[in-house]
Amino acid sequence: MDNNKKAIQLMKQNKYEEAAKLFNDLIEENPQDPIGYINFGNLLMHMNDPDRAERFFMKAIQLDSEAATAYYGLGNLYFELENYKKAQEYLLKAVELGLEEGDTFFMLGLAHLNQEQPKPALAYLLRASEIDPNDSEKLFQYGLTLAKLEHIQAAKDALEKVVVLDNNHSDAHYNLGIISLYEEQANKALDYFTTALELQPDHVLAANGKAQVEQLLNGQ
Repeated sequence: MDNNKKAIQLMKQNKYEEAAKLFNDLIEENPQDPIGYINFGNLLMHMNDPDRAERFFMKAIQLDSEAATAYYGLGNLYFELENYKKAQEYLLKAVELGLEEGDTFFMLGLAHLNQEQPKPALAYLLRASEIDPNDSEKLFQYGLTLAKLEHIQAAKDALEKVVVLDNNHSDAHYNLGIISLYEEQANKALDYFTTALELQPDHVLAANGKAQVEQLLNGQ
């Protein structure tokens, strides 16, 4: 295993200091290779050091203006800093440079959602779920955005697929409960809210939904 792969493995194992030493050695050996700076930037993100991470990503772009993963790293960094407009800018650049991966489109969708822009978010989340059809979280966010835009049947279809992929997804069960209420199916809604609470006992919204449905049913 080469040192780059070894360092990435160490990073995944949360052995940050050991990973940092290897990444630093790689940069010293190949100071003109942007990959070392990108990987060190990712490590610094894991270490919650966005200021230094930004410098490393920027250095990678300085060395190679078409280093798509450096733009992606910056997009993630600005997203974490809640600078969603700037995150969107760098993520789009990553796509333009060929990084057409599910995670890139997913982050773009979330960046738009955090700017209260559900329509453009929907297109990116759809693309993300098409690329990674077995990723329950991508599909969940797509379904949730459909619901926000009042495409209720499409949202229901997406969320039902989520619980097939991950039956422990409490938020998917909760939102299916909300859709069931919209469809005036109170008993079905109660089942979904109950399941959400079984999976996540501190799910406040599901608890409120269940209490309201029980009150409604008892009043009949």
